[in-house]
Amino acid sequence: MLGVFSSAIISPPDELVAAGCRTPSPKITADALVKRFLDTNPSAVSLQIGDNAQLAYTHHSESLLQPRSFAVKDDIFCLFEGALDNLGSLRQQYGLAKSANEVILVIEAYKALRDRAPYPPNHVVGHLSGSFAFIVFDNSTSTLFVASDQFGKVPLYWGITADGYVAFADNIELLKGACGKSLASFPQGCFYSTAVGELRSFENPKNKITAVPAKEEEIWGATFKVEGPAVVAARE
Repeated sequence: MLGVFSSAIISPPDELVAAGCRTPSPKITADALVKRFLDTNPSAVSLQIGDNAQLAYTHHSESLLQPRSFAVKDDIFCLFEGALDNLGSLRQQYGLAKSANEVILVIEAYKALRDRAPYPPNHVVGHLSGSFAFIVFDNSTSTLFVASDQFGKVPLYWGITADGYVAFADNIELLKGACGKSLASFPQGCFYSTAVGELRSFENPKNKITAVPAKEEEIWGATFKVEGPAVVAARE
């Protein structure tokens, strides 16, 4: 799966910008990245959302235990990869039909957070148990919400394209050739919300996240780490 978003949606993380400047390497534009995805993945589908966002996905070579799915509802677009162990109880919590899958559940959870939830985003993501990575884009508010499970069971990476777009993908090889050194693994157990304006740990929401510059020979520009002792957030 792939999502690319312009600076009108998300400001590129300073650490990734600095990494790319420190060790310049070839990059390509966001449009070229999406084209590369479509050219190298059979039966791939892409969507242009307004002027500032593109999503693409394919079922080619997906894991049977961690399938990819896409849905759009009420102008909210979601790409989801993985499987939730507690999908049944979450369906009941959000009042969803038994046929609702993970991607629909995430959209409904986001809507509840946006419209009526009195609790912070980490509380919503912290209730998800299983293997997952997802990208939610709310076109009505130009809000981006991205998260990865606490054990990093589904790989997720982010980087900056030649024209300053921030790209998220589950395929490191795709981004390596597009983002140069402005590239990092999206930290497990974390979420990024443009409504919050920063990267945060949903397991340890009070702990600061820092970026450690990578060594020159590494493909990464930086490694994001959650500081301090682990204090798992309540899931009641």
